[in-house]
Amino acid sequence: MSDQINARLKEMGISLPEAAAPAANYVPYVISGNLLYISGQLPLENGKIAVLGHLGKNVDVTTGQRAAELCAINILAQARAALGGDLGRIKRVLKLNGFVASTPDFVEQHLVLNGASNLIAGVLGEAGRHARAAVGMAALPMNAAVEIDAIVEIA
Repeated sequence: MSDQINARLKEMGISLPEAAAPAANYVPYVISGNLLYISGQLPLENGKIAVLGHLGKNVDVTTGQRAAELCAINILAQARAALGGDLGRIKRVLKLNGFVASTPDFVEQHLVLNGASNLIAGVLGEAGRHARAAVGMAALPMNAAVEIDAIVEIA
């Protein structure tokens, strides 16, 4: 399974980065039994937040979707670190919780989160189909436009 995942990543032109270190007093992931909890991931690219600001103000939906994709890539990077490099241990992504920095009148958070959902399902196939929340927020850490955490069932 890990070979299939790596092949899909390659086909999609995705090279997973090294897992980002925590930016405050928390751990990047916790394993409890057969569950992997991945802390909120920001849209980091090359060590910097790639999409800053608020949807409905200075970030459009397409750019927000790209931010969500980057969050999903960073979720996979954290999963790889947690699982000793073996993404094949992922049995199912159970849930993504997505937080979108947005103006009070912006109501398309669900469309923004499709960026992450589509990427996760594209990489992991059926194991990547998940439950999800998409929530608008007044602000996110470091002015990131999107933050996403994950709950993953592992073998």
